[in-house]
Order: sequence, then C-alpha cells, then structure tokens
Amino acid sequence: MTTTVNGTTLSGTSLLQFASELQDQKHFQQLNWTGTFEAYLDIVAHNTKISRNAFQRIYDMITSYGTEEFIDAKKRLFRYKFFFDESFGGDDAIFGLEVPLMRLVNFFKSAAQGYGTEKRVLLLHGPVGSSKSTIVRRLKKGLEQYTRTDDGALYTYDWYLGDIADVEAGRVKDNDWEPCPMNEDPLHLIPIDMRGRFLTHLNEGRSPEEQINIVGDLCPVCRYNFRELMRRYDGDWAQAIRHIRVRRLIFSEQDRVGIGTFQPKDEKNQDSTELTGDINYRKIAVYGSDSDPRAFNFDGEFNIANRGVIEFIEMLKLDVAFLYDLLGASQEHRIKSKKFAQTDIDEVIIGHTNEPEYRRLENNEFMEALKDRTVRIDIPYVTRLRDEIKIYERDFNKKKVRVHIAPHTLEMAAMWAVLTRLEEPKKANLTLLQKLKLYNGRSLPGFTDDNIKELRKEAQREGMEGISPRYIQDKISNALVRYQEEGYINPFMVMNELENGLKNHALIHSEDDRKRYRDLLSVVRDEYTEIVKNEVQRAISADEEAITRLCGNYIDNVKAYTQREKLRNKYTGQYEEPDERLMRSIEEKIDIPDSRKDDFRREIMNYIGALAIEGKTFDYRTNERLHKALELKLFEDQKDSIKLTSLVSRVIDKDTQEKIDVVKSRLMRDFGYNEQSATDVLNYVASIFARGDTRSTY
Repeated sequence: MTTTVNGTTLSGTSLLQFASELQDQKHFQQLNWTGTFEAYLDIVAHNTKISRNAFQRIYDMITSYGTEEFIDAKKRLFRYKFFFDESFGGDDAIFGLEVPLMRLVNFFKSAAQGYGTEKRVLLLHGPVGSSKSTIVRRLKKGLEQYTRTDDGALYTYDWYLGDIADVEAGRVKDNDWEPCPMNEDPLHLIPIDMRGRFLTHLNEGRSPEEQINIVGDLCPVCRYNFRELMRRYDGDWAQAIRHIRVRRLIFSEQDRVGIGTFQPKDEKNQDSTELTGDINYRKIAVYGSDSDPRAFNFDGEFNIANRGVIEFIEMLKLDVAFLYDLLGASQEHRIKSKKFAQTDIDEVIIGHTNEPEYRRLENNEFMEALKDRTVRIDIPYVTRLRDEIKIYERDFNKKKVRVHIAPHTLEMAAMWAVLTRLEEPKKANLTLLQKLKLYNGRSLPGFTDDNIKELRKEAQREGMEGISPRYIQDKISNALVRYQEEGYINPFMVMNELENGLKNHALIHSEDDRKRYRDLLSVVRDEYTEIVKNEVQRAISADEEAITRLCGNYIDNVKAYTQREKLRNKYTGQYEEPDERLMRSIEEKIDIPDSRKDDFRREIMNYIGALAIEGKTFDYRTNERLHKALELKLFEDQKDSIKLTSLVSRVIDKDTQEKIDVVKSRLMRDFGYNEQSATDVLNYVASIFARGDTRSTY
C-alpha cells in the first residue's frame, strides 16, 4: 500500500529505509563502548577530564556553551549562553536573570576548584514562577546531553563473578555482568593503600589543572565483590581486576542514571529509604541476612544520582527526617543506608523553595545545622521589560498560536507584570513607568547610568514580589480562547482578562495590593494609547516623498538662516527671507524652545558639513530627532485632509476612504497589524482625535 503526498510516493518500506538512514550507528557504538580496566586507564592517561567530579563536570558543561559580555549601567557582566541556548530545551530558555545566574555559576566554579562550596546544599529561593524549577530542569537536561559528547564522557564498570576463562572465551552475555549500583568511577577499584604511589606516577609532569585525584571508596556491593575476588586470587589485584568491564555512562533522568529527583509526598507514603535505598526481602531468603549488601537495593535517589545531580523539589516542605540526610550528604559527601556503613557519594545537591517555607526555616532554631550548610541564591522575577516580553513570545508566537496577536499585546501584558514587581522610586521626579523604561535601556533626560545603579541599589526586595509570569500566560490563554471568533486579540482584551482575574487571584491577600495592581493597569492603558497614537501618526505621515520634500525645504531655510542669506522663490524669482514660521513649526514638534533654535539649526548644519567632508550625503533618517519632527509636522498637515475623525461618524467619502486604506496598509506592512486589528486601531485613535485629544509623547 502506497500513498502520494505532494508528489512523493510513501510506503512502509520507503519510510523504514528513510528511518534507518537517519540512524547514526557509529555514534551509538561510541556511547555504548565497553572495554577492560586497562583500556580505561589508557583513556584516563590521555584525557584526565574523564575523572572529574560532579561539580567540575557541571561547571565545564555550562562554560562549554560560551559566554557573552555586556555592559549594564556601566557594570561589566557575563551572560552564560547555556541558559538560553536553543540547541536543547528551547522551551526552558531563561531570560533576564544574568546576575542570579552569574552567582549560580560562581558557586559551581568555587566548588569545582575545591574552595568549600562543594560541601554545601545549593538552595534556589524566590517567588512562585521565577524560573527556579526551570533552571534545575535545564541543568539536568544539559548534563544528559553533555555526557553524550566527547568532552563530557564518563565511565563506570560491571563485575563478572564467574570463571575468568568464560570472559576470555567470549562466552559471557551482557546479562551475566553485574553493574555497580552507584555507577562509580572505575578508579575507585584501586585500593586506598596503592593510590598515593599510583597517583604520583600518573600525575608526574602534569599541570595542577590536569592532575587526577581519587576521592571516595567502593559502595557496599562493590566492596563485597572486590573482597571475594581478592580472596579467590590470594590478594592478586591484577587478577581480580580482570573481572571488571568498563563501560561508557550516559546520564538519563528517565532511566534514573546520574540524575535524581525527590519530591515531597504524603507523610504516610514516604520514608527516608527513598533517598538511600531499602532491603530486598526476596533476596534475604537467598543470602540469609538483611545486612548482606546483595540483599539490599541501592536504588535511592542519592544512590542513582551519584556522579551527577539530585534535585529536591520544594525542599523545605520535606519532613525533618529527610533534611537530616542532607547534612552528611553535603558536608561529608556520604549517605547512611540502613544496616550499612556510610557510603561515599559524588553529586551536586540542588533544592528550591518559595519564600514562606524559607522563612519557616529561618525561624526554626533546631535547623541551624542545615542553614549553616546551605548556600542560598535568590531567583527573582524579571525586572527588564524586553526579557519579560521574550518569555511570552516563546509561548505565544505564530508557530504555536493561530489567532492573530495584535502588536503590543504581549508588550503591554509584560509591562504590567514588571511594574507590579518594581519598588516605587525614591526620586520625586521619577515615575514607576519611567523607572521601568530606564531599566529597559531607554535614556531619559537628566538620568545617567549612575542613577540606574542607585535605583537598583536602593531597592530592597525588587523582583521578589509582584505578579508571576504564569498568571500572565494564563490570562493571555483565556483571551485567545474567549476571542477566538474575533480572529485576533489586542492589548485591551488581555488587560481586561488581567483585571478581571485579580479578584480571584489566590496569591493576593491584601486589598491595597489589589488596588495598586488595578492602578498600574490604568498606567499601562495610558501608555498603550500613546503608543498607538504615535503609530497611526507615523502611518499617516509615512509618505517618503512628502517627508523628503519637507526636509529639503527645511534644510534650505536653515542654511539660508545660519549663513544670513535670502532664498530665491522658484515661482516668483524673488529673493525672500528664510521662512521662520516653517522652521519653528517643525522644531516645536520636538520641544526646541525659541531660545535654543539657533543652537539646533547650527547643530544640523554642522552635522551636514561633517558628512560632506567624509563624502557622504545627508539623510534625515540618520538624525532621529529631526526625523521625528518631520513626521509629526507632516501628520499635522495631512490629518485634516485624511479626515480620520470621520471614521467615528461612519460617513466617509470615496477620496477619504482611499487615504484611510493607504494608512491601514501601512499599519499592516510596517507595524504587524492584520486587516481587522488595523481597522480597530484606526477607529480607536479616531475616537481620541474626535474628543480633541491630540497630545503626543512621540
């Protein structure tokens, strides 16, 4: 049976052949490499990174993606590409948390170099929806992918306890090999009394960064197997080690290899054995004792996360008994399984929690030991508008959403979210909206980068309170569903959803906060009104030829004015004084006072002269202020001829309709509107003009 799609014939046979061609069998063989202990030592001798500990591996994984340097308010910062790289986990990309993420990476760097933080529990702390879980999820996914690369390769080993002749004859099947339950580094097989001389020989001539250090001992199962083989061979380690098969280790959260996750559950259905393993009662009958390591399942989250990372979800909601296990696991890198001695582990312990639970920890004097072993990193909400917009664009874009999202819809929702998180500025001449714009990189008269640094410094809890991105995403989704028949959503639709949801918002406990959030929505509505007024103005005045003519006329008059000359009227042939009324009508659009008109005109002429010296031609688009002034002047001249206000009365003559259609097409072409959203924006702006409100912050 065959099917033809777009001229291509498809069948089960052709599809199977195509799928088989996609497979990279060589890469599969590399990831499933097995070899002798001797072969492993050869690999280690050539690449000492193979024996890295968990902290070194996670730090190298993050830095392998590279960094970007950027300047924020005169401060030199680094942006780690790993956290927003789209080669994996595109839906988990993190935006706008450069400073907290730098602190996080510095924690790993310090731990990798053995400066003490490797003995601490890393606790991500912040409000709900601030990306704490996303950061940990991304680290886990990154490790999974990193262990599949040559740079991130690591190895573990299996035991064969039968006759070594079977191994040499190739009669041993995969099922006959007994894996190390904790995926230990094969170097642990070198006895402690041999390690000093072995490492001296191995590290000879290597730089401090390349030297290998063996930390930790065998797990109970491997200690038992090793002891039995040494007895069999009368203490001949070289013979015992022939029973070892080394294999490549690939981390996988789903397969519970190298990555563990622990989540609070009902107290009756959870005990500490979930962390450190439990007795296998079926094997007690075989081996006769519950203290025999072969009768114990070393499959707790601490066990399976060895050499990788373990995540504690909502860590401080755990029962105290579980938190005690963290003390030894973090400080001594050891865990205590039932009926066994302490077992060495090598793993990164990451927990995350919300503020109420953390306050409870702070107030609990019986948990001093845990607090002392914890490094807290605050993960706040995003406070930069452009980064908040990226969060919503990731989920609501043309690939995922069929309904048209009018321009500025996501921007206005993001603006409101960020405003709720900012603290009121202490400067009397600065509004909260202006503070948002400063944080977003916009320059405002009278404010410098030093002022921005001061604003951030004076804020005590900025980003730790406010509206969560999840609430915004939920309300955008509601708007998309509610207005699906309309064919599009606009900022007003989303803002109405945001406001209506406030009365039932579970995390708002104060009426004062609820009122403040509603007031901020009014601020956002006013800002949006100014934005669309400016867009319509620009669409009306977007006649390039008309702007060019107006600019040429203005420059001719300015040139004559600054050189104290007269202009020749091309119609009458008479020489006339420069047109002061024309020049001032343009300059007033960008608030050039009469007292500064001479300075502005000389500035324009000096700019044109400098371009001429370089052999360049003046273009009004290269001068942002002049460009704005020309557009506003042209809008003022043309708005009456277009009669935009006639849209309100619905009585439009053919000539006016043609002009309005031109404006509408410009809105669609230049600003991203569709037919319906452009029509609605024109109607909205027309109603504003009909009320006589022509003020603009353009």
